[in-house]
Amino acid sequence: MLTPDFYRQRLVDEEIADLLKKFGAVCIQGPKWCGKTWSSLNQARSVTYLADPTSGFSNRNLAMLNPEYALEGDSPHLIDEWQEVPQVWDAVRFAVDKTPRKGRFLLTGSSTPSRKGVLHSGAGRIATINMQTMSLYETGDSSGQVSFAGLFDGDIPTTKIEEKSVEELIALCVRGGWPAVLGEDSQDSSDTASQYLESVINDDVYRVSGTRHDVSKLRALIHSLARNTATTVSNRTLLADMRQHEDVNIHEGTVAEYLNVLSQLFLTWDQPSFHPNLRSSRRVLRAPKRHFADPSLAVAALGASPQMLLRDLQTFGYVFESLVEHDLNIYARASRGNLYHFRDEKGNAIDAVAQLPDGRWGAFEIKLGMNRVEEGAQNLKRISTLFDREMEKDSSQLPPSFLAVICGTGNVAYTRADGVMVVPLTALRN
Repeated sequence: MLTPDFYRQRLVDEEIADLLKKFGAVCIQGPKWCGKTWSSLNQARSVTYLADPTSGFSNRNLAMLNPEYALEGDSPHLIDEWQEVPQVWDAVRFAVDKTPRKGRFLLTGSSTPSRKGVLHSGAGRIATINMQTMSLYETGDSSGQVSFAGLFDGDIPTTKIEEKSVEELIALCVRGGWPAVLGEDSQDSSDTASQYLESVINDDVYRVSGTRHDVSKLRALIHSLARNTATTVSNRTLLADMRQHEDVNIHEGTVAEYLNVLSQLFLTWDQPSFHPNLRSSRRVLRAPKRHFADPSLAVAALGASPQMLLRDLQTFGYVFESLVEHDLNIYARASRGNLYHFRDEKGNAIDAVAQLPDGRWGAFEIKLGMNRVEEGAQNLKRISTLFDREMEKDSSQLPPSFLAVICGTGNVAYTRADGVMVVPLTALRN
């Protein structure tokens, strides 16, 4: 394998290895700099870098003349930044069709390319993984004493952990889960995230869309997304927020267009709504929660220093919630599950809902401080009672396997007398 020196193992490694046994090719996509190439090299025996500038981007130029050039090498063969030559996708798909052999190719991409020139979706031949930045367990900032998968067994032992202060939690959000910034101080990490956003605004958006967008309006949208991180804000609400705080004149259709480009760059991700299969007149709202690819980008977009966040814990509470849901999404994916949120028309809400492939699900409330654990537990119990009542009309719906409050501060994970589990984020793992 071509595993880089100092490579830190990722939870996605197991998913990549598993899919290579089942498919002819695996595509790993996600925000640039999240570690896609290194995780792929950890599985690969050869590689072609299509974004390599050597000899005037000779690899890319040759692949444009003949896409099969990019496929040459021992299996699994990695084609890095395949979207630089979209025709490579069809070349891989065709090569996979010619033999039943599995695990032949790995592809990485930091943006979703235009489908122009791509003839086939790759369904059944090419598996796709959406990769994120690192969780706190992967960076070594969570002790991992409490297993996410183990929560579905319905109980956790009382476990003491080293408590994190609010200042330390802020530092983790400022730094984020970028593999290359581990070990940097807060100021260096903050500068890195800020420059990342500037690169997206000034270069990547044009590269993906082919259109010169109004930089001031694009920047205003990113600021508005940061102010509304970890919420179900609509495009129309974003528009109103931009007009109020940024003093820009922008059309709602333009907001949707910009959001689509940011999604193509994997700069943002949506946490979809959970829809229990209940025979009820209760209307479940379908709007997703919006997040940046990494909480550090929300901090950078706000222009917030650690000191500013410490003085404004309400704002930091939303950033912390985004950090928690970022990690829960990674842990859910490691169990082949999905992460949702729940909100109905009557205002009943659950911060996060994790569901496994077998249908079992669990509910999370997220609280920054231990002083709000009781509030979170009571909300979980109240909504669980609502589910219990409505499940009497639909016996096919499973009850929650667990109710848990994820907190920032605190030095112990435990199960309360009422069955609600309390877990500090820095004790959690997959």
